[in-house]
Amino acid sequence: MGATALDVEHVTLRAGARHLVRDVSLAARPGEVVGLVGPNGSGKSSLLRSVYRVLRPDDGRVHVDGADAWSLPVRQVARTLAAVVQDAGPGFDLSVREVVAMGRAPHKRLLDGDTGEDARLIASALASVDATDLADRAFDRLSGGERQRVLIARALTQAPSLLVLDEPTNHLDVRHQLEVLGLLRRLPATVLVALHDLNLAAYYCDRLYVLCDGEVTASGTPLEVLTPALLREVYGVASEVAVHPRTGAPQVTFLPAEPTG
Repeated sequence: MGATALDVEHVTLRAGARHLVRDVSLAARPGEVVGLVGPNGSGKSSLLRSVYRVLRPDDGRVHVDGADAWSLPVRQVARTLAAVVQDAGPGFDLSVREVVAMGRAPHKRLLDGDTGEDARLIASALASVDATDLADRAFDRLSGGERQRVLIARALTQAPSLLVLDEPTNHLDVRHQLEVLGLLRRLPATVLVALHDLNLAAYYCDRLYVLCDGEVTASGTPLEVLTPALLREVYGVASEVAVHPRTGAPQVTFLPAEPTG
């Protein structure tokens, strides 16, 4: 299956009288890595939930390859879209290998056992996130970073054409942050990812959408979006932005607040 096009069109999400997201539109073309950035509470996680069908939009549409994602059969969506979320819920009373194998469920009938191809995909996904040595361990005994890598492996085993990730580098050390984001760039899939680290977003994402107070404040390439003026407006901090001489990506340095009085 090739990479999938994603179009979010004028999506609004409400919680009572409060807007979580207001009239947000974004697009991810097949094979792109598109980043969502913005301060805490800006609506990133809520918007992602509307894409992977946890929060139904109050207004607007989410289209996957032109079809309304909320009108598609659950099984079809599960074969197309995989999500890695921040809160994985309670620990599973399963081994790591069993958790990763859950990613194959959308591709099997109810009583089907694992095939040789399933085993190959599971082993490949574990290796890709440096988790082969965790395969026989209990998932609920892992550290936060280890769990995160296993959940990414489960999503990879699902073989999605659209991958949605909410802060996938949380809990990961620097090495595994770089390895995971490098892996996302190499996947034959479209990727929509929320990130806090602006320098990681600048290097690994093709385009960025900046959310603030539930609305898109800016969008474009990292060089177009990450400016000192925008960072002051959205994050309320002073910064310097330079182009890294080796990577060509913008590099953000935040400056300490000047003393007052």
